[in-house]
Amino acid sequence: MAAEAAEATHETTGAAAPLKTPLHARHVALGARMVPFAGYDMPVQYPSGILTEHNWTREKAGLFDVSHMGQCFLIGPDHETTARALEALIPADIVNLAPGKQRYSQLLNEEGGILDDLMITRSIDPDEDGALYLVVNAACKDADYAHIEARLPANVKLVKAEHRGLIALQGPGAEAALAKIAPEAAEMGFMSSRTMKVAGIKANVSRSGYTGEDGYEISAAANKIGEIWDTLLLDGTVKPIGLGARDSLRLEAGLCLYGHDIDTTTSPIEAALNWSIQKRRREEGGFPGATRIQRELAEGVSRIRVGLKPEGRAPAREGTEIATPEGEVIGVVTSGGFGPTLNGPCAMGYVAKAHSAPGTQLNLIVRGKPLPAVVATMPFVPNGYKR
Repeated sequence: MAAEAAEATHETTGAAAPLKTPLHARHVALGARMVPFAGYDMPVQYPSGILTEHNWTREKAGLFDVSHMGQCFLIGPDHETTARALEALIPADIVNLAPGKQRYSQLLNEEGGILDDLMITRSIDPDEDGALYLVVNAACKDADYAHIEARLPANVKLVKAEHRGLIALQGPGAEAALAKIAPEAAEMGFMSSRTMKVAGIKANVSRSGYTGEDGYEISAAANKIGEIWDTLLLDGTVKPIGLGARDSLRLEAGLCLYGHDIDTTTSPIEAALNWSIQKRRREEGGFPGATRIQRELAEGVSRIRVGLKPEGRAPAREGTEIATPEGEVIGVVTSGGFGPTLNGPCAMGYVAKAHSAPGTQLNLIVRGKPLPAVVATMPFVPNGYKR
Protein backbone atom coordinates (compact mmCIF):
# COMPACT_ATOMS: atom_id res chain seq x y z
CA MET A 1 0.00 0.00 0.00
CA ALA A 2 1.30 3.47 -0.81
CA ALA A 3 2.62 5.54 2.09
CA GLU A 4 -0.24 8.02 1.99
CA ALA A 5 -2.73 5.18 2.02
CA ALA A 6 -0.85 3.49 4.85
CA GLU A 7 -0.90 6.77 6.76
CA ALA A 8 -4.67 6.54 6.78
CA THR A 9 -4.54 3.39 8.90
CA HIS A 10 -2.89 5.38 11.69
CA GLU A 11 -6.14 7.26 12.40
CA THR A 12 -7.52 6.51 15.85
CA THR A 13 -10.98 5.10 16.33
CA GLY A 14 -13.57 7.31 17.92
CA ALA A 15 -12.07 10.46 16.45
CA ALA A 16 -14.18 13.25 15.03
CA ALA A 17 -15.80 12.59 11.66
CA PRO A 18 -13.36 13.38 8.84
CA LEU A 19 -13.63 16.65 6.99
CA LYS A 20 -14.67 16.73 3.34
CA THR A 21 -13.16 18.75 0.52
CA PRO A 22 -15.45 20.65 -1.89
CA LEU A 23 -14.97 17.77 -4.37
CA HIS A 24 -15.88 14.93 -1.99
CA ALA A 25 -19.22 14.06 -3.60
CA ARG A 26 -17.54 13.92 -7.01
CA HIS A 27 -14.98 11.37 -5.79
CA VAL A 28 -17.73 9.17 -4.38
CA ALA A 29 -19.70 9.45 -7.63
CA LEU A 30 -16.58 8.40 -9.57
CA GLY A 31 -16.29 5.25 -7.45
CA ALA A 32 -13.20 6.29 -5.52
CA ARG A 33 -12.05 4.28 -2.52
CA MET A 34 -12.09 6.87 0.27
CA VAL A 35 -9.73 6.79 3.25
CA PRO A 36 -9.13 9.09 6.23
CA PHE A 37 -6.02 11.22 5.64
CA ALA A 38 -4.85 14.25 7.63
CA GLY A 39 -8.34 14.65 9.06
CA TYR A 40 -10.07 14.46 5.67
CA ASP A 41 -11.96 11.75 3.79
CA MET A 42 -9.80 11.50 0.66
CA PRO A 43 -9.68 9.33 -2.49
CA VAL A 44 -6.77 6.89 -2.35
CA GLN A 45 -7.65 5.42 -5.77
CA TYR A 46 -10.39 5.22 -8.38
CA PRO A 47 -11.66 1.96 -9.96
CA SER A 48 -8.81 1.80 -12.50
CA GLY A 49 -6.29 1.38 -9.66
CA ILE A 50 -3.06 2.99 -8.48
CA LEU A 51 -0.79 1.50 -11.16
CA THR A 52 -3.03 2.69 -14.01
CA GLU A 53 -3.39 6.13 -12.43
CA HIS A 54 0.38 6.44 -11.97
CA ASN A 55 1.10 5.53 -15.58
CA TRP A 56 -1.67 7.80 -16.88
CA THR A 57 -0.11 10.78 -15.10
CA ARG A 58 3.32 9.97 -16.50
CA GLU A 59 1.94 9.66 -20.04
CA LYS A 60 -1.03 12.06 -20.22
CA ALA A 61 -2.63 14.24 -17.52
CA GLY A 62 -3.74 13.35 -14.00
CA LEU A 63 -6.12 15.50 -11.93
CA PHE A 64 -5.67 15.53 -8.15
CA ASP A 65 -7.84 17.00 -5.40
CA VAL A 66 -5.45 18.71 -2.95
CA SER A 67 -8.05 20.92 -1.29
CA HIS A 68 -7.06 19.42 2.07
CA MET A 69 -3.82 21.42 1.93
CA GLY A 70 -3.59 24.63 3.94
CA GLN A 71 -3.92 27.82 1.91
CA CYS A 72 -3.32 31.20 3.53
CA PHE A 73 -2.05 34.71 2.84
CA LEU A 74 0.42 36.86 4.72
CA ILE A 75 -0.57 40.48 4.22
CA GLY A 76 1.54 43.49 5.15
CA PRO A 77 1.98 47.11 4.06
CA ASP A 78 4.54 46.29 1.33
CA HIS A 79 6.47 43.34 -0.04
CA GLU A 80 9.67 43.90 1.90
CA THR A 81 7.85 44.09 5.25
CA THR A 82 5.90 40.90 4.62
CA ALA A 83 8.89 39.09 3.13
CA ARG A 84 11.14 39.92 6.08
CA ALA A 85 8.45 38.78 8.51
CA LEU A 86 8.38 35.40 6.74
CA GLU A 87 12.18 35.25 6.43
CA ALA A 88 12.34 35.31 10.23
CA LEU A 89 10.71 31.84 10.12
CA ILE A 90 12.18 30.19 7.01
CA PRO A 91 15.63 30.04 5.32
CA ALA A 92 14.58 31.02 1.77
CA ASP A 93 15.18 34.44 0.20
CA ILE A 94 11.70 35.96 -0.11
CA VAL A 95 12.73 39.63 -0.25
CA ASN A 96 14.17 39.01 -3.73
CA LEU A 97 11.33 36.77 -4.91
CA ALA A 98 10.11 38.37 -8.13
CA PRO A 99 6.41 39.15 -8.74
CA GLY A 100 4.62 36.13 -10.21
CA LYS A 101 7.23 33.67 -8.90
CA GLN A 102 7.05 30.83 -6.41
CA ARG A 103 9.60 29.35 -4.01
CA TYR A 104 9.86 26.20 -1.88
CA SER A 105 11.06 26.42 1.73
CA GLN A 106 10.71 25.02 5.25
CA LEU A 107 9.32 26.33 8.53
CA LEU A 108 12.14 25.76 11.04
CA ASN A 109 12.31 25.43 14.81
CA GLU A 110 15.07 27.02 16.88
CA GLU A 111 17.21 23.89 16.50
CA GLY A 112 16.98 24.03 12.70
CA GLY A 113 14.55 21.09 12.55
CA ILE A 114 11.74 21.16 10.00
CA LEU A 115 8.25 21.94 11.32
CA ASP A 116 6.77 21.71 7.82
CA ASP A 117 7.65 22.43 4.21
CA LEU A 118 5.69 24.93 2.18
CA MET A 119 5.33 26.85 -1.07
CA ILE A 120 5.45 30.66 -1.13
CA THR A 121 4.13 32.75 -4.03
CA ARG A 122 4.37 36.49 -4.66
CA SER A 123 1.49 37.91 -6.64
CA ILE A 124 2.23 39.31 -10.07
CA ASP A 125 -0.41 42.03 -9.49
CA PRO A 126 1.14 45.37 -8.33
CA ASP A 127 -2.09 46.09 -6.45
CA GLU A 128 -1.35 43.06 -4.25
CA ASP A 129 2.15 44.18 -3.24
CA GLY A 130 2.67 43.09 0.36
CA ALA A 131 0.70 39.85 0.00
CA LEU A 132 2.31 36.40 -0.04
CA TYR A 133 0.34 33.21 -0.74
CA LEU A 134 1.40 30.14 1.24
CA VAL A 135 0.47 26.47 0.82
CA VAL A 136 1.31 24.17 3.74
CA ASN A 137 0.69 20.50 4.45
CA ALA A 138 -2.77 19.38 5.53
CA ALA A 139 -1.71 17.55 8.69
CA CYS A 140 0.38 20.53 9.86
CA LYS A 141 -1.75 23.49 8.86
CA ASP A 142 -3.34 24.33 12.21
CA ALA A 143 0.02 24.13 14.00
CA ASP A 144 1.68 26.09 11.17
CA TYR A 145 -0.87 28.89 11.32
CA ALA A 146 -0.49 29.18 15.10
CA HIS A 147 3.31 29.13 14.84
CA ILE A 148 3.38 31.83 12.15
CA GLU A 149 0.75 34.08 13.75
CA ALA A 150 2.54 34.06 17.10
CA ARG A 151 5.71 35.35 15.45
CA LEU A 152 4.44 38.00 13.03
CA PRO A 153 4.98 41.72 13.62
CA ALA A 154 1.87 43.78 14.35
CA ASN A 155 1.67 45.14 10.80
CA VAL A 156 1.61 41.72 9.08
CA LYS A 157 -1.47 39.49 9.32
CA LEU A 158 -2.15 35.85 8.44
CA VAL A 159 -5.45 35.32 6.61
CA LYS A 160 -6.63 31.73 6.21
CA ALA A 161 -8.03 30.93 2.77
CA GLU A 162 -10.46 28.24 3.86
CA HIS A 163 -12.95 29.53 1.29
CA ARG A 164 -10.71 28.17 -1.50
CA GLY A 165 -10.28 24.76 -3.09
CA LEU A 166 -7.08 23.47 -4.70
CA ILE A 167 -6.54 20.99 -7.52
CA ALA A 168 -3.42 19.84 -9.36
CA LEU A 169 -3.22 18.92 -13.04
CA GLN A 170 -0.03 16.95 -13.67
CA GLY A 171 1.64 15.21 -16.58
CA PRO A 172 2.99 15.88 -20.09
CA GLY A 173 -0.54 16.55 -21.34
CA ALA A 174 -1.32 19.12 -18.63
CA GLU A 175 -0.39 22.18 -20.68
CA ALA A 176 -2.55 21.25 -23.67
CA ALA A 177 -5.52 20.32 -21.48
CA LEU A 178 -5.43 23.47 -19.37
CA ALA A 179 -4.69 25.80 -22.31
CA LYS A 180 -8.04 24.82 -23.86
CA ILE A 181 -9.86 26.53 -21.00
CA ALA A 182 -7.13 28.97 -19.85
CA PRO A 183 -4.93 29.93 -22.85
CA GLU A 184 -2.55 32.02 -20.69
CA ALA A 185 -1.41 28.88 -18.88
CA ALA A 186 0.65 27.76 -21.87
CA GLU A 187 2.88 30.83 -21.56
CA MET A 188 3.90 30.11 -17.96
CA GLY A 189 7.28 28.76 -16.90
CA PHE A 190 8.10 26.39 -14.04
CA MET A 191 7.53 27.92 -10.56
CA SER A 192 5.61 30.89 -11.91
CA SER A 193 2.13 32.05 -10.91
CA ARG A 194 -0.68 34.09 -12.43
CA THR A 195 -4.30 34.98 -11.79
CA MET A 196 -6.48 34.07 -14.78
CA LYS A 197 -9.87 32.81 -15.84
CA VAL A 198 -10.05 29.00 -15.96
CA ALA A 199 -13.24 27.82 -17.65
CA GLY A 200 -14.51 31.36 -17.03
CA ILE A 201 -13.75 31.20 -13.29
CA LYS A 202 -11.18 33.43 -11.59
CA ALA A 203 -8.31 31.29 -10.29
CA ASN A 204 -4.72 31.51 -9.10
CA VAL A 205 -2.62 29.17 -11.24
CA SER A 206 0.97 28.12 -10.57
CA ARG A 207 3.13 25.92 -12.81
CA SER A 208 4.28 23.46 -10.18
CA GLY A 209 3.30 20.21 -8.52
CA TYR A 210 4.35 17.13 -6.57
CA THR A 211 4.84 14.46 -9.23
CA GLY A 212 8.08 15.38 -11.02
CA GLU A 213 6.02 16.06 -14.13
CA ASP A 214 5.08 19.32 -15.80
CA GLY A 215 1.81 20.61 -14.45
CA TYR A 216 -0.22 23.18 -12.57
CA GLU A 217 -1.88 23.84 -9.25
CA ILE A 218 -5.17 25.72 -9.51
CA SER A 219 -6.69 27.55 -6.54
CA ALA A 220 -10.22 28.92 -6.82
CA ALA A 221 -13.28 29.58 -4.69
CA ALA A 222 -14.46 26.38 -2.99
CA ASN A 223 -17.93 26.75 -4.50
CA LYS A 224 -16.41 27.05 -8.00
CA ILE A 225 -13.53 24.56 -7.95
CA GLY A 226 -15.91 21.73 -8.89
CA GLU A 227 -16.79 23.45 -12.17
CA ILE A 228 -13.11 23.61 -13.11
CA TRP A 229 -12.65 19.94 -12.09
CA ASP A 230 -15.67 18.88 -14.19
CA THR A 231 -14.53 20.88 -17.23
CA LEU A 232 -11.02 19.40 -17.12
CA LEU A 233 -12.42 15.87 -16.92
CA LEU A 234 -14.34 16.45 -20.16
CA ASP A 235 -10.93 16.24 -21.86
CA GLY A 236 -10.19 12.63 -22.78
CA THR A 237 -6.53 13.02 -21.82
CA VAL A 238 -7.40 13.92 -18.19
CA LYS A 239 -8.35 11.38 -15.53
CA PRO A 240 -8.81 11.71 -11.74
CA ILE A 241 -5.91 10.40 -9.63
CA GLY A 242 -5.87 9.46 -5.94
CA LEU A 243 -3.41 9.69 -3.06
CA GLY A 244 -1.89 6.28 -3.82
CA ALA A 245 -0.47 7.30 -7.20
CA ARG A 246 0.39 10.75 -5.84
CA ASP A 247 2.70 8.98 -3.40
CA SER A 248 4.35 6.67 -5.95
CA LEU A 249 4.87 9.58 -8.35
CA ARG A 250 6.51 11.82 -5.73
CA LEU A 251 8.72 8.92 -4.57
CA GLU A 252 10.05 8.36 -8.09
CA ALA A 253 10.66 12.12 -8.27
CA GLY A 254 12.69 11.99 -5.04
CA LEU A 255 10.37 14.51 -3.33
CA CYS A 256 10.05 14.58 0.46
CA LEU A 257 6.84 13.70 2.31
CA TYR A 258 6.56 15.63 5.57
CA GLY A 259 6.44 13.42 8.66
CA HIS A 260 8.34 10.70 6.82
CA ASP A 261 11.40 12.01 4.95
CA ILE A 262 11.57 15.30 6.85
CA ASP A 263 10.46 16.25 10.36
CA THR A 264 11.60 18.16 13.45
CA THR A 265 14.63 15.86 13.81
CA THR A 266 16.01 16.69 10.34
CA SER A 267 17.58 19.88 9.07
CA PRO A 268 17.28 21.04 5.44
CA ILE A 269 20.98 20.20 4.94
CA GLU A 270 20.59 16.63 6.23
CA ALA A 271 17.53 16.36 3.96
CA ALA A 272 19.68 17.38 0.93
CA LEU A 273 17.54 20.51 0.46
CA ASN A 274 20.54 22.88 0.35
CA TRP A 275 19.31 24.14 -3.04
CA SER A 276 16.27 25.71 -1.36
CA ILE A 277 18.44 28.11 0.69
CA GLN A 278 19.63 31.00 -1.46
CA LYS A 279 23.10 32.57 -1.13
CA ARG A 280 22.03 35.69 0.78
CA ARG A 281 20.30 33.67 3.49
CA ARG A 282 23.22 31.24 3.78
CA GLU A 283 25.54 34.15 4.40
CA GLU A 284 23.32 36.42 6.51
CA GLY A 285 21.40 33.86 8.53
CA GLY A 286 18.63 35.46 10.56
CA PHE A 287 16.30 32.44 10.55
CA PRO A 288 15.63 29.79 13.22
CA GLY A 289 18.49 27.30 13.54
CA ALA A 290 20.75 29.43 11.34
CA THR A 291 23.86 28.71 13.43
CA ARG A 292 23.44 24.96 12.99
CA ILE A 293 22.55 25.20 9.32
CA GLN A 294 25.46 27.52 8.52
CA ARG A 295 27.78 25.10 10.34
CA GLU A 296 26.38 22.13 8.41
CA LEU A 297 26.82 24.01 5.11
CA ALA A 298 30.45 24.75 5.99
CA GLU A 299 31.48 21.49 7.66
CA GLY A 300 29.06 18.92 6.31
CA VAL A 301 26.60 16.65 8.10
CA SER A 302 26.96 13.28 9.80
CA ARG A 303 23.93 11.82 7.99
CA ILE A 304 22.14 12.70 4.78
CA ARG A 305 19.06 11.73 2.76
CA VAL A 306 19.88 9.53 -0.23
CA GLY A 307 18.10 7.55 -2.90
CA LEU A 308 18.26 3.76 -2.75
CA LYS A 309 17.64 1.12 -5.40
CA PRO A 310 17.11 -2.36 -3.96
CA GLU A 311 18.11 -5.32 -6.12
CA GLY A 312 15.29 -7.55 -7.35
CA ARG A 313 11.61 -6.68 -7.13
CA ALA A 314 10.89 -6.56 -3.39
CA PRO A 315 10.34 -3.04 -2.04
CA ALA A 316 11.82 -1.79 1.23
CA ARG A 317 9.24 0.06 3.29
CA GLU A 318 9.53 2.94 5.75
CA GLY A 319 11.40 1.92 8.90
CA THR A 320 13.65 -0.63 7.17
CA GLU A 321 17.18 -0.56 8.60
CA ILE A 322 20.05 0.27 6.25
CA ALA A 323 23.35 -1.54 6.88
CA THR A 324 26.82 -1.87 5.37
CA PRO A 325 27.73 -5.18 3.71
CA GLU A 326 29.59 -5.95 6.95
CA GLY A 327 26.37 -5.60 8.96
CA GLU A 328 26.82 -2.20 10.62
CA VAL A 329 23.47 -0.36 10.78
CA ILE A 330 24.04 3.13 9.34
CA GLY A 331 20.54 4.45 8.70
CA VAL A 332 16.85 3.90 8.06
CA VAL A 333 14.44 4.02 5.11
CA THR A 334 11.95 6.89 5.34
CA SER A 335 9.93 6.22 2.14
CA GLY A 336 9.92 3.17 -0.07
CA GLY A 337 7.82 1.27 -2.55
CA PHE A 338 7.64 -0.06 -6.09
CA GLY A 339 8.26 2.51 -8.81
CA PRO A 340 5.94 1.72 -11.74
CA THR A 341 7.82 3.96 -14.21
CA LEU A 342 11.18 2.81 -12.87
CA ASN A 343 9.85 -0.77 -13.12
CA GLY A 344 11.51 -1.65 -9.86
CA PRO A 345 11.64 -0.77 -6.18
CA CYS A 346 13.04 2.53 -4.96
CA ALA A 347 13.44 4.15 -1.58
CA MET A 348 14.78 7.16 0.27
CA GLY A 349 16.45 7.19 3.64
CA TYR A 350 19.13 8.66 5.85
CA VAL A 351 22.59 7.13 5.97
CA ALA A 352 25.90 8.07 7.56
CA LYS A 353 27.62 10.59 5.27
CA ALA A 354 30.58 8.26 4.71
CA HIS A 355 28.26 5.80 2.94
CA SER A 356 26.24 8.30 0.85
CA ALA A 357 28.13 8.39 -2.46
CA PRO A 358 26.12 7.15 -5.48
CA GLY A 359 27.07 3.58 -6.28
CA THR A 360 27.78 2.64 -2.66
CA GLN A 361 26.72 -0.95 -1.97
CA LEU A 362 24.49 -1.36 1.09
CA ASN A 363 22.01 -3.84 2.53
CA LEU A 364 18.40 -3.23 3.49
CA ILE A 365 17.26 -5.46 6.35
CA VAL A 366 13.88 -6.76 5.15
CA ARG A 367 12.16 -9.29 7.42
CA GLY A 368 15.49 -9.99 9.11
CA LYS A 369 17.35 -10.69 5.89
CA PRO A 370 19.86 -8.42 4.10
CA LEU A 371 18.56 -7.24 0.71
CA PRO A 372 21.34 -5.79 -1.48
CA ALA A 373 20.83 -2.17 -2.58
CA VAL A 374 22.84 0.64 -4.08
CA VAL A 375 22.85 4.37 -3.31
CA ALA A 376 21.26 6.08 -6.34
CA THR A 377 20.99 9.64 -7.56
CA MET A 378 17.55 11.25 -7.45
CA PRO A 379 15.14 11.73 -9.07
CA PHE A 380 14.76 8.06 -9.97
CA VAL A 381 12.71 9.11 -13.00
CA PRO A 382 13.79 12.25 -14.95
CA ASN A 383 11.74 15.37 -14.20
CA GLY A 384 9.45 16.78 -16.87
CA TYR A 385 9.30 20.37 -15.59
CA LYS A 386 8.76 23.16 -18.14
CA ARG A 387 11.87 25.31 -17.70
